[in-house]
Amino acid sequence: METKQMLEQELQTIRRWEQEQKDLWFWEKLGRLPFKVLDKLTPSIVHKKLGQLLDELGSYIQSGGQYLVKEEKILEKLGVPSLEQAAQLPLATMDRVCDELIDARVTFAQLQGATTGVGGALTLAIDIPALLGLALKTLQEIAIVYGYNPKEKKERIFIVKCLQFASSDIVGKKAILDQLTSFSNHHQQVFSQLQGWREVMMTFRDQYGWKKLLQSVPIVGMIFGSVYNKMFIEDIAETGKMLYRKRRILERLHSLEDDV
Repeated sequence: METKQMLEQELQTIRRWEQEQKDLWFWEKLGRLPFKVLDKLTPSIVHKKLGQLLDELGSYIQSGGQYLVKEEKILEKLGVPSLEQAAQLPLATMDRVCDELIDARVTFAQLQGATTGVGGALTLAIDIPALLGLALKTLQEIAIVYGYNPKEKKERIFIVKCLQFASSDIVGKKAILDQLTSFSNHHQQVFSQLQGWREVMMTFRDQYGWKKLLQSVPIVGMIFGSVYNKMFIEDIAETGKMLYRKRRILERLHSLEDDV
């Protein structure tokens, strides 16, 4: 098992990543500009789908929704029969399996984006719920890899906060990191701050500003859809890996301190 020094080094790596996330790229700011105009031009079916997603995400927090993954398959990849044993695995094993899962999900997202991009803006009605579902599944799989149970309400809250973090601006990222710093002991407080899932969905919706613009052109939308979906799932997966990894490292450090 890892030593205290090794865990502290890994924790510093994650904290450097957190600091980097507080810098918002220019194109991310620019990407939100066309949304208000394009929103009026968006087909009503897309707005309807977004409304349904608000309800689904709320349902996900309350009951697990329809996105739960098969725990057994992830445990099989880890080579252990239970979550309790998964939580005791070396970080190197967790990281390896996590990276394999991320690669598979990113590849799938690329194909999905290319497929739904063929038809232009109308196919966003298919792509938006599919992409959100894939993001939630990816985060659930990462939770299991690091020994956490996504069926528990507090983990579903954590997953939605990861989703929110990945699509937030500088101020939002800092606020979420502050909330998640003490998540294990104060998850009920985090839940009360969520206004949760509606804020997440509005932010998620805003990210589609440029996608709506470019995906309105068939074929061009196929290329952009593939690239966008790839980048989106990469960001979601990186966020999930870093934040779940941080929780596991902190718990192990606390455990080592208690043993002293």
